[in-house]
Amino acid sequence: MPITLLPASAAAFAPRGTPNIVLNSKVDPWLTATLKRINRVKRPLNSVQQHFRCLTETLSSPSAIWTLCTLMLPKAPEAELRKDEDPLIEALFNYQVIYVEAYVVHVDMVSQNEVAFKLTPETIESLVEYHKDVHSVDTAASTWSWSEKDVQLKKLQEDFVQAANKFVYRTNAMALEGLEEDGAGELLCGRSEEVKASIMGLFLPLLPPPPRLVDVVRPAPILPSSTGAENWWQQGLASSHPGPMDSWKVLPSSPSTTSSDSNTTLWTTSTSNSDSNSNMWAGSTTSADSSSSVWATMGFNEPLQLPSPTPSYSQPYTTACSSPPQYYSAPMSMAPIPQLPLPSLLAQQQCSASAGFGGFEWDRYQDFAMPYAM
Repeated sequence: MPITLLPASAAAFAPRGTPNIVLNSKVDPWLTATLKRINRVKRPLNSVQQHFRCLTETLSSPSAIWTLCTLMLPKAPEAELRKDEDPLIEALFNYQVIYVEAYVVHVDMVSQNEVAFKLTPETIESLVEYHKDVHSVDTAASTWSWSEKDVQLKKLQEDFVQAANKFVYRTNAMALEGLEEDGAGELLCGRSEEVKASIMGLFLPLLPPPPRLVDVVRPAPILPSSTGAENWWQQGLASSHPGPMDSWKVLPSSPSTTSSDSNTTLWTTSTSNSDSNSNMWAGSTTSADSSSSVWATMGFNEPLQLPSPTPSYSQPYTTACSSPPQYYSAPMSMAPIPQLPLPSLLAQQQCSASAGFGGFEWDRYQDFAMPYAM
């Protein structure tokens, strides 16, 4: 939007002067009809210069005062208003009518196609008086008190005086159709409501300062007494930051009492069953030929697939040979032992019985390590 330059007479506290008028090269017919209607003496209006001279003389007349709108405002603060059962009596005694009057300072029918009005000194004085005697008192009574309240109230009044003197109402140039004799006029087509809203927007409320932020002083946390404080602190650190633990420390190194009882029973069972084990070894020699066919079909480089050990505890597999302590060790309670014998144990048992399979040298079975640990 281009910047609109107003004449010096439109500035705040500036006296009234000749309005600044700019007409187009071709005058609109509605303007010609309006000037002919308001002139008592017939004047020729055949050129742009004749329209310009006639309009300037009409708007520069001291009587060319426009009534922009009408305001009904209280006469006194709310606490001093008269109370009566009849609303008509209350309106007559408690309210006053202020006519907002202005004069034309600028007419532009080329670029902006607008007309500008400035408030008269009498209207400004009436508005300033109402703001000081009524509005300031009401807004001060509706707010709480603080140290700088009077200073802020005085500043609010000074700002209103500046705003009222700077107030300029701009509207479409068609508003000149309300022009009457001697240059006076009224706004048409609902423009008075726009002026009323703009004037009432100058009455600002008194805003109290925002509440100050108060720093909340929090008391220091009370530590426990010295009795048992060291143990409490160490327990808190140990519970909040558990350290790494080795896997061999999870279970006790020695078997429990229940495990020792079961081991004793296990040794007793293995001693009583030594005769049956010897018979089993005798039978294993006989079945060596049948087992050799199974091991011959299996490649040495093929991985051995074994079922996963069962989670339940079972008795370990024992063999009765010439030196039992050399091949038997006490079972650990931390890991379950599968029920089926491992191939490495079977190979050792067959070697102790001097059994050979397919010409394979079982004395070198240690060179072929199984993919699992015994």
